[in-house]
Amino acid sequence: MRILTGVQPSGKLHLGNFFSVIRKLKEYQNSTDLFCFVADLHSLTTFSSKEKQNENSYNALCDFLALGIDPNKCTFWLQSSVPEVTELTWYLSHSISVNQLNLAHSYKDKVAKGFNPGGGLFLYPVLMAADILGFDSDRVPVGKDQKQHLEFARDIASSFNREIGPVFKIPEPEIDEATALVPGTDGQKMSKSYGNTINFFDTEKELKKSIMSIMTDSAGVDEAKDPEKSHIFAIHSLFLNQTERESLKQKFLIPGTGYGDLKKQLLQDTLDYFAPYRKEREKIASDPTFVNTALKQGRDKARNTITTVLDRVRKELGIYRF
Repeated sequence: MRILTGVQPSGKLHLGNFFSVIRKLKEYQNSTDLFCFVADLHSLTTFSSKEKQNENSYNALCDFLALGIDPNKCTFWLQSSVPEVTELTWYLSHSISVNQLNLAHSYKDKVAKGFNPGGGLFLYPVLMAADILGFDSDRVPVGKDQKQHLEFARDIASSFNREIGPVFKIPEPEIDEATALVPGTDGQKMSKSYGNTINFFDTEKELKKSIMSIMTDSAGVDEAKDPEKSHIFAIHSLFLNQTERESLKQKFLIPGTGYGDLKKQLLQDTLDYFAPYRKEREKIASDPTFVNTALKQGRDKARNTITTVLDRVRKELGIYRF
């Protein structure tokens, strides 16, 4: 079985990225055929400068490697190093309607928030479909908010297979209901776009600032608090086993512990949990040769794989090759 996943390098990785997708990757690479990439082409929808784009991409690559992605156990690459994906995007764009793209949550949500969209944001689901379909993916881990994009990919594949020729596998979503929507500091889904993230590779000072900004109600130290309605509890629970979660719940239910202390405990547990990863990241970031070697190995395999799929597509479309 082939699992495919990718993360945009649009900023630092956060708890939402880690608990909804990344934590599973080491398990996937040991038990499946894992394809994992840094989606730098997708991040161009929020382009700011070439320096920032380059920095974000390199940081994301280091993050993945530090978190345990092993280039010898999976296929790991930078999206833009496989240009075949953009060729496939053009072919796939004819198998989805404008009306369908108008319904894309990624497009509608950003427009509703005042974002001035370009054509890239509108065609974002088609590029994502090329990422998924171009590598004969069987399953794609997605958050609930990304499920629609996978449905677009499935619709595009079905339409192409039916109307042009039987080329694509129809991928299935893999959603962990327990962690699919990790809340941010404001209670919305944790997202770089919303500025509500907790970035586990931040400095301790930066982490403290993020965690202390988690929104709470007005309950005081001497009042009981509802853990089911607390963003602190929802985030902290991600680190904990059942016994630890129950212990934390009691601190909410029994008066005597303030939100400030609960946030401090979350900060310490975050630092402890990610300490080994933070140390490994410092080592990897200082060795560009290691990073580049890992990427070349993954790029070559990724290009060989997507070329096989593209050859099938070109044949069905009558694209002349010489």
